[in-house]
Amino acid sequence: ELNVTFYRQPRPAVFEGWARRAPEGFLFAVKASRFLTHIKRLREPRDSVDFLLEGASRLGSHLGPILLQLPPDMEAAPERLEETLAAFPDDVRVAFEPRNRSWYTPEVQATLRRHEAALCWADRRGPRTPTDLEWATADWGYVRFHTGLASPRGCYGERSLANWLERIRAAWPDERDVFLYWNN
Repeated sequence: ELNVTFYRQPRPAVFEGWARRAPEGFLFAVKASRFLTHIKRLREPRDSVDFLLEGASRLGSHLGPILLQLPPDMEAAPERLEETLAAFPDDVRVAFEPRNRSWYTPEVQATLRRHEAALCWADRRGPRTPTDLEWATADWGYVRFHTGLASPRGCYGERSLANWLERIRAAWPDERDVFLYWNN
């Protein structure tokens, strides 16, 4: 998961270097710019999405999902989500991580499904994905782990991981792609 893209867009040569050094089959998830998610708050997304993809597309076959992580104080704006998801090409996977419970509505769920965008399941302190609303909105998944209770701090124990695995397999059976990330 490339977090650097949240703070600034690397030069094209940086993306190309990552792609050259990545082993076959390796995918980079790319976190969308905070300019789009936290400053513009998904308003007028086209230029921001185009700029992100101008660099990220240089990853070629190593480009995985794009993560849209919203600030915790951003309440639901389904029309902005619709416009943002529509700005991405159909062949780019987009994961959506709202951190405000107001986003968990049937309208938002339908928007994510219509665009084959995955709701990010987030296990974190503070705002987190409610376990009763772990929607599988795409045929692939995206899960972020931040608050394991095992030692050392932040790690996940075997029982916790087994429970997560059961939930993930129930949502995405068979050989579906599910991207899992621990502590950034």
